[in-house]
Amino acid sequence: MKLLSRYLLLFLTLSSLCFQSYSQAPTLDSDELFKLARNAAFEQKNYPLAVSYCQQALKKSPDYQDIRVFLGRIYIWTDKTDSARAELGQVLAANPKNKEALSSMIDLEYWNDHPQEALTICETALGYYPDDTEILLKKAKALKDLKKFDEGLSIVNGVIKREPQNTEARTLAGRMQDNSRQVFATLSYDFFYFDKNYNSSLHEQPWHLTSISVSRGSQVGSFIGRVTHAKRFGDDGIQFELDGYPRISKTFYTYVNFGYSPSLPVFPTFRNGFSLYANLPKSFEGEIGYRYLKFSDETWIYTGSLGKYIGNYWFNLRAFLVPSNSDISQSYTFTTRYYFGGSFDFLSLGIGSGISPDESRNVLLEGGRKLNTFKVNLGYSKVFKEKTTLGLSASWFNEDLSQRVNGNQFDIGISIRRKL
Repeated sequence: MKLLSRYLLLFLTLSSLCFQSYSQAPTLDSDELFKLARNAAFEQKNYPLAVSYCQQALKKSPDYQDIRVFLGRIYIWTDKTDSARAELGQVLAANPKNKEALSSMIDLEYWNDHPQEALTICETALGYYPDDTEILLKKAKALKDLKKFDEGLSIVNGVIKREPQNTEARTLAGRMQDNSRQVFATLSYDFFYFDKNYNSSLHEQPWHLTSISVSRGSQVGSFIGRVTHAKRFGDDGIQFELDGYPRISKTFYTYVNFGYSPSLPVFPTFRNGFSLYANLPKSFEGEIGYRYLKFSDETWIYTGSLGKYIGNYWFNLRAFLVPSNSDISQSYTFTTRYYFGGSFDFLSLGIGSGISPDESRNVLLEGGRKLNTFKVNLGYSKVFKEKTTLGLSASWFNEDLSQRVNGNQFDIGISIRRKL
């Protein structure tokens, strides 16, 4: 009996000590709970736990607006839109100028396909923060979804002028350009010189290529009509083309080309092209498509590309594959642009191999010939007085002419683009 009493006394003593130790342990304050909530959301991706920490913190500090905004953000991420509106609305009722709450409310409406509501909140936010880049770009996105492309593009170009290295603005401008209602007329001329080429002296004569085009943007995409005159192989020829860039959705748009010429072999009799483009996350853009040329023989070319904006730079890698009976000819081109101003102010450099069907030299693709080429291209584009764009280009091609000495080709080009 004494032994049992001793064990009971020991148990009660230990229990008392544990209770005292627990009761004296420091409780977590709101900031510590907020830190745990952020860790649970960002590191562990455990949103229910993050919500729990936020709710505990708000019981201690119900007026802690940063925590309530963060809780609203978590509700947005987990598609609890009513809860998100309630939390963010409570913050804005107490402080209508809370920038993070305004920005989060814009995202809530925009991501739930309510661009008009998002635009209204953007206007409110810009009343407090008129030069805020983040809110300006969110307004441009809402305008884009509302198909008010000209207004949205104007905002984006203003951001680019102020912040040339803004990757998001560059990407958005590129995606909106084809849908603005602007009309452009372009006149271009290219001169080709060959130091060694075909056996015939006639075929060694320079080429001349002159083109005039008119482009028109619309809510469904931009469309370009083009007429090209060329003097090649001692013959004159003319080609008619129509290009289109129709939009399918926020993510996808297409490129479509149709061309006809009565001037074989100066131009292919028919040409056609199609590409599907995808606007990918992190300012990437992907493409897959084909090109078709009908000379005396048919030539099918398959293409794919991947592009990305990084600050002032745009990078693009493109491949062309031309199947034949014996093998698959390959052509690759890497292009980079450095933007020193708006969307049409840039320097460009291209390096590659093979001949692209999108080049003015595509006549050399007849029968799948002459894809073994190394090429370098330099380009310059500059807008003058807001309406006129001057373009200059210089290219060098070194062709493998099979059993003959390699031949060099040089192309000098100039273009004038005028906004009408």
